[in-house]
Amino acid sequence: MTAVGIDAIEIWTGNLKLDLPGTFAPQKGEDPEKYTKGLGLNASSFPDSYEDIVTMAANAARRLMERKGLEPDDIGRIDVATESAFDNSKPVSTYVAGCLEQVFGSDFHHANKGERKFACIAGTQSLDDAYNWIRAGRNRGRGALVIATDTALYARGDAGEATQGAGAVAMYISEDPSLVELSTDQGYGSADETDFLKPNQQFPSVDGKRSIQVYLARMREALEDYESVAGDVHPDDFTFAPFHTPFPGMVRRAALLAYRHVIRDTSIEDDLAAEIGRQPRAEAFDDDEAYHDALREYMDALKETERYQAWYDATIDPTLTISREVGNWYTGSVHVARASALKTAFEAGRDLTGETLLIGSYGSGAQAEIHAETVQEGWESEIEALDVDEQLDARYELSWADYEEIHDAHNHEMDVDVEEFTTPSDEFVFDGWGRMGERKYRYVE
Repeated sequence: MTAVGIDAIEIWTGNLKLDLPGTFAPQKGEDPEKYTKGLGLNASSFPDSYEDIVTMAANAARRLMERKGLEPDDIGRIDVATESAFDNSKPVSTYVAGCLEQVFGSDFHHANKGERKFACIAGTQSLDDAYNWIRAGRNRGRGALVIATDTALYARGDAGEATQGAGAVAMYISEDPSLVELSTDQGYGSADETDFLKPNQQFPSVDGKRSIQVYLARMREALEDYESVAGDVHPDDFTFAPFHTPFPGMVRRAALLAYRHVIRDTSIEDDLAAEIGRQPRAEAFDDDEAYHDALREYMDALKETERYQAWYDATIDPTLTISREVGNWYTGSVHVARASALKTAFEAGRDLTGETLLIGSYGSGAQAEIHAETVQEGWESEIEALDVDEQLDARYELSWADYEEIHDAHNHEMDVDVEEFTTPSDEFVFDGWGRMGERKYRYVE
């Protein structure tokens, strides 16, 4: 069976930077380590006044197409995943196609275009759609352009304000991919939850504590479901485990739960038993409270073991290096985590060809998905082509007054005209409003 997966990836980060320990923390009267160690974040990326989800998506897609030598005729579908859409009818993908047609010599009139919404998991769902479309033989030899793009902004003073971010990840899905092959096995955990939502509003309503609980519960369900079709997962089965990363501190919790689950009834649990005992089993307790108390104690002890910390440093920490500098990208988050892991391995000179990633995607509302990916020959050239470090270094660093201005400029309820902080070059920019209230865009050389 021909491999299907991600052939190429490009990242476009917002052109502005907010320093969390240096600028945000002093204004909040907080210890900088609340952000660097607690949340695991150093900075957030923000869109300049001429940037939005369309410009970031189109910029990432243009770079991908030009680097891979792709023309519009090579692309049979454009799927945009976002939870920052500004129109309830016209999909963001049509705007993106219109932008790309300004710089390519032909059009996308015969490409299927759509928009996916399921909070942060929509990017992975769009990957699934593209995979199924190709597997079904409906692609006519063409590939799919999947783009996750978001401005993950919160209301001023909201508890989530420190986790903000903005950026886009563009992926080309094809047969015989150069980056990773997607597995046919998937596991899901899904339930009707009210942990994070935007009922006809720009900024989210969030139950922070509940959101963490739901994230962990759905991830556990998805892993169990994945094992029901793929077999039991062992820590040695995969090299990296990129998770949805609203902030790295959340991933630390998910990783610990995942590790406890996958070492259960293995030689690893046996080896650790002398140090911290065996995992509590529910049937050994008279009530749930006693069982959960014992489980928490075991988890606290497990977290401190050298065995777990070595696994975390090798398998999880490399997935977080980019997100620490950009914050949450909603639909793009887990795809940034994948790129981060592969980039770390490339820079260390590791050969990952044939090795496995276990991908943990999540979206509030709520659903998680677990699937495996196999790294393909040629992955190094794809990762080497990323210039995310250069983009991060080139960002304009916001003062607190700058931050207040740009946040207001991106608040749909406010009419604020803010001068751009950076000068656009070789990129798409927002160019005002059309006669029906549509957003207009142009390419700046």
